[in-house]
Amino acid sequence: MPALNSFLASQKQKVPAPDNEQYTFNGSVDVRGKPASKKHTGKWRACYSILGGEFCCSMAYYGVGTNLVTYLTKVQKLSNVAAASNDNLWQGTCYLTPLLGAFLADSYWGRHRTIVVSLVVITMGMILLALSAIVPARIDSVVISLHDTLPSLGLFLTALGFGGIFPCIPTFGADQFDETDGVEKEQKQLYYNWYYFAVNSGSFIASTVLVWVQDNYSWGLGFGIPTMFSAAGVAGFLACMKLYRYQKPGGSALTRICQVVAAATRKVNVDVPTDSSLLCEMPGEESAIIGSRKLMHTDGLKFFDRAATITASNNATSIDETIDPWKLCTVTQVEELKILARMLPVFLTGIIFNTAQASFPLFIEQGQVMDNHIDRFWIPPASLTTFNCLCILILAPAYKKVVVPVASRITGMKQGLSDMQRIGIGMVFAMLSMVSAALVEMVRLDIANNSGLVNRSTMVPMSILWQAPQYMFVGVAKVFGVVGFIEFAYEQSPDAMRSLCQACSLIMVTLASYFVSVILKIINSVTVGKGSHGWIPDNLNQGHLDQLFWLMAGLQLMNLIAFAYCATRYKRKLAT
Repeated sequence: MPALNSFLASQKQKVPAPDNEQYTFNGSVDVRGKPASKKHTGKWRACYSILGGEFCCSMAYYGVGTNLVTYLTKVQKLSNVAAASNDNLWQGTCYLTPLLGAFLADSYWGRHRTIVVSLVVITMGMILLALSAIVPARIDSVVISLHDTLPSLGLFLTALGFGGIFPCIPTFGADQFDETDGVEKEQKQLYYNWYYFAVNSGSFIASTVLVWVQDNYSWGLGFGIPTMFSAAGVAGFLACMKLYRYQKPGGSALTRICQVVAAATRKVNVDVPTDSSLLCEMPGEESAIIGSRKLMHTDGLKFFDRAATITASNNATSIDETIDPWKLCTVTQVEELKILARMLPVFLTGIIFNTAQASFPLFIEQGQVMDNHIDRFWIPPASLTTFNCLCILILAPAYKKVVVPVASRITGMKQGLSDMQRIGIGMVFAMLSMVSAALVEMVRLDIANNSGLVNRSTMVPMSILWQAPQYMFVGVAKVFGVVGFIEFAYEQSPDAMRSLCQACSLIMVTLASYFVSVILKIINSVTVGKGSHGWIPDNLNQGHLDQLFWLMAGLQLMNLIAFAYCATRYKRKLAT
């Protein structure tokens, strides 16, 4: 044991403790790699450019995704099936590549470099998309090749670039606030709301202004405008480098996880000491993992504690020898894996929660058989998603002044609601959106039956504005739930795995879309046949879309109960 302790002590870097009045205590550094100054770096002054960058990225993402099917069919002359397939492939890839971006950010590049590189890649992709809309379809063989290649390459680059943006911008913004400082920690909770406001501001403008430009003026300009915004985002992140606080990348998180599993498996027959102080850990305040604070030992998942249990062979290590991390890990490294294991059930509840947004295509199909005329105006069914966006744009900035004071009186907490409570409330509203959609559909089907329209594939004399509540409920659910998941992923994740945990939260969005697709296929195969049109026939007046919405509402309720169980048993991170 003395030899091992001497070795560990020799590995500890002698870094003077920063002055509490001048420097941050969360391990952040400035652009020169020195301890970050509280006065001259971080906080809201640094976040303005980050939020502006997120707005630019949101403009680019929704500027492509909102109208991509129309572009592929009208400009690239693809079939409806091919266009829809390519759109789904692009959307899915955008939410899978964050695993790669998060890995690079946490392990090697750091969040700022990952963001800048990703924005450059997005800008290149947007340039190619803009050129693909300008290049004529047929002039000669070279141009034909360009016309076919540019959009595919442009979509690939944008999807790859968003993989570094989605997990890194929310975490990089949160890095600007020192969570060991009570005042800054309170401001960080407000940042999450403004981050989501920036996301939806870009979405709103892209879904209205950019879509109009693309459909009525020019696709080249429609893609060119978000290209300029993404380039401005690159300039903004580079110009404000001196204002930012940076977290050092901690090396490969995947390698550290594998080391813990391997070391624990090697010692499957070794007894874990009851005194946690006997487990392996670096002496002093420094962690063995770069960019991470020490994590205190927690009870539970004791199998992994074997990885930090010192055996006779470990104790024989001399000062001149190197400890093999595949045989012996520190408590902090073991706790990283424990935290991920505890976070996983909470993340999994995000799959059902996100099915509310994934059900928007069903909402639109429902709106197509409702009266979408108001006076002399015709309202496209898809335009009602604006209610969702407007609800977020109003509620997100008003959260602190309206929700927090009311919630504080109830919970007794200064911040109003914890991250878990926000997620739970979001799940309640996600369930209400499904209930609202089911009730609207029940009334619509009753009107169709009374009007003799059951066997006619036509709209029913019921105003489409009755759909507004279900869209608004989803908007409220996202302000509470999505922001709650973002906060949870940052606050509870290990310091050196924050981008990776944010990416895991984003993956739940993709899994929710896949889940809804599977449910629809199962429902269709089970309900169609024996004289039945099924729940979702081509003529919805003959179907039972209301029963599908009731099923989804029931799943949301069961998911809420499962989340409540996970939340009550969850052990929060203990960092020094």
